[in-house]
Amino acid sequence: MDLEGKTIYGVLWSIGQELSSKFISFFITILLARILSPAEFGLIAMLYVFIAVGNSLLDSGLTSSLIRTPEVSQKDCSTVFYFNLMGSVAVYLLLYLTAPLIASFYHQPILSNVVRVYGLALIINAFFGIQQTLLVKEMKFKTMTMIQIPSVLGGGILGVVLAKLGYGVWSLVWMSLFNSLISTVLHWYCSSWRPILLFDKTSFKSHFNYGYKLTLSGLIDKLYQNIYAILIGRFYAPAQLGFYSRADSISQLPIGIISSAINKVTFPMFVKIADDAEQLLNVYKKIMLQVLFWMAPTLVALAVIAEPLFRLVLTEKWLPAVPYFQILCIAGVMYPIHAYNLNILKVKGQTNLFLKLEIIKKVLCVIGIVCVFPFGIYGLLYFQLFFSFFAFYINSIYSARFINYPFLKQVEDILPTLLISGFIGLAVFFLDQFLVSIGFDDLFRILLLGLSYFICYFAVCFLFKLSAIVDFKQLIQKRLSTTSPT
Repeated sequence: MDLEGKTIYGVLWSIGQELSSKFISFFITILLARILSPAEFGLIAMLYVFIAVGNSLLDSGLTSSLIRTPEVSQKDCSTVFYFNLMGSVAVYLLLYLTAPLIASFYHQPILSNVVRVYGLALIINAFFGIQQTLLVKEMKFKTMTMIQIPSVLGGGILGVVLAKLGYGVWSLVWMSLFNSLISTVLHWYCSSWRPILLFDKTSFKSHFNYGYKLTLSGLIDKLYQNIYAILIGRFYAPAQLGFYSRADSISQLPIGIISSAINKVTFPMFVKIADDAEQLLNVYKKIMLQVLFWMAPTLVALAVIAEPLFRLVLTEKWLPAVPYFQILCIAGVMYPIHAYNLNILKVKGQTNLFLKLEIIKKVLCVIGIVCVFPFGIYGLLYFQLFFSFFAFYINSIYSARFINYPFLKQVEDILPTLLISGFIGLAVFFLDQFLVSIGFDDLFRILLLGLSYFICYFAVCFLFKLSAIVDFKQLIQKRLSTTSPT
């Protein structure tokens, strides 16, 4: 199978993996949200930053170096495995010792015990990091799908059972740990790689020199992504953080499905064509426009139907999360775009520039957050919306040096999709106001609004012959012609 065919196959399986696991996880979250209170979700959200930072230390740098290295040896893999394992133990011990301080910071005494149990996931996850990396490197997304589905399902079933039995926040803790445990067992069962007793200093130095800057960038990014949760958790009631975290996680569902699936395939694929500037530009541009073509209308449509959707699915108690969700959906439209710009820097080995860029953006972000904090949660959310567009501008300026795709040209390419998505969203919003005035129920509103939005969106895109829809049509036709009998 050629590179293009392998990429298409990998994308399909990767999207399948993300769709299946994310929707199972979403369904389980719905069940849990109907049983547990927003405050209990808020307590777990207070700890996300610590787990995210821990995972970033284990994930961001050295494993990316393994993917980028054309030929990795047993020596390379074993060295990174033992480093990650030792690092996970060190991070967990730090969490264990600082647990009382974390509980004191949030004024929630229960968090002291919760963080000491919840943090064990870091050590469990370190046991399958290399197996997962090798599966990504080899683009074996079918195998990854077969691993992720039972892991999410097994952990979710345990979480729902414990929630029904009255375990409260602990049901979320044990759900996460059981998910990680099943994933570890399945990765070891499905992968032939096993560590040997070897830690090579030369190999470690080689991967560390590439990876430590990505690790630092990942740490900065995780802290930035969770800074809103930290501030809301520190200065507001746990229920407010629960509303924010649910709104954020649901808005991330389509982003996670599409961008995570594509990222898993595109990074190893970009590495293969990194030296062919013209091909890299063409592939990058097509992927960026294709992702935006599907992402933008999905997020805008979700923002429009948010109120009946939350009431129908999560019940009335979650309605305060609706305006948070709508703002986060619009902010999320730009995430894949500036993320792909950053991927170009990683592929080109520009980890130095990558780190500097992340530091500059996050310093500006912190300054902005300090300025808008007096305006409350909505001030933070609207700043998050603004900064998502600003990050795209900054990232595109630097990536343009390597793929000859400047900011204004990128804006010219993505603007039609953004305008069509936005104007149709506005029209459907006014349609919803009419439906509310004549008393239609939530389910009918969701179905009619969603159907109306996407029919209009695809009709207008066909009418204006957007490049993304032309490329998608050609891709389907090519795929059908290669699979049809001769």
